Amino acid sequence: MGWGPEPIWSPSQVEATATANESGSTVRIAVGVPAETAAEYKVPGQYVQVTLNEDTQPLFLAIASAPDAENPTFEFLVKKTDNNGWITDAAVGSTISVSQVLGNGFPMGEHFEGFQYDFPTQNVLLFAAGSGIAPLRAAMESGQLNVGGAAGGRTARLYYGVRTAEDLCYVSDFGRWESMGFQVVPVLSQPGPEWNGRTGYVQNCLEEDGVPIPRNSGALLCGMKGMAESVTAMLTKAGVFEGRVLTNF
Repeated sequence: MGWGPEPIWSPSQVEATATANESGSTVRIAVGVPAETAAEYKVPGQYVQVTLNEDTQPLFLAIASAPDAENPTFEFLVKKTDNNGWITDAAVGSTISVSQVLGNGFPMGEHFEGFQYDFPTQNVLLFAAGSGIAPLRAAMESGQLNVGGAAGGRTARLYYGVRTAEDLCYVSDFGRWESMGFQVVPVLSQPGPEWNGRTGYVQNCLEEDGVPIPRNSGALLCGMKGMAESVTAMLTKAGVFEGRVLTNF
């Protein structure tokens, strides 16, 4: 992310903040935006620019909440850095500036539906690293992936990679995501001795697990460039159509 039209800024209010993980490295921030801005958000994976004032370098933040024009609030997941305390430490009620909604998001409707490549997508694989879980959360909670539920719903698996268990965000949502039909696979690159789950990187897990029916599978990716490139190469080599390996940038 980082390309697109010049931002059109609108004053917006911080409505809530909370620590997103046990390590405290990441913050969840809910921001009330103008109704017209909320109406622009239609596809998970879209993003906005956010700034404090003209002297502050804008951040490009994927929207972590599902599209909902009736609820003009965007949630963001922001990793703390030396330069973004103005938002990670923002007080509830403070004002920041948010741009119009940018990007095309994950083009799921265009590439997962119908017979454009082969049979319609029946299995979805999601790959996130670090704060890249934010737009995938939006996709999962939007209902646009048509996972689980009534007969014909897709199967889905989320590979979510971070360094330690304390760095995992949205842990309290894992059970609900599972009940929605998403198998959640946390992957730690620096696990502690008490960790009994998967280790390494998400691309290692993909290599170990494989893709059962590549021609009926699609994928959403968000995270570091190296991860996205490795996962894309593995998926396409396995037989997943390149057009069904989707990123939001």
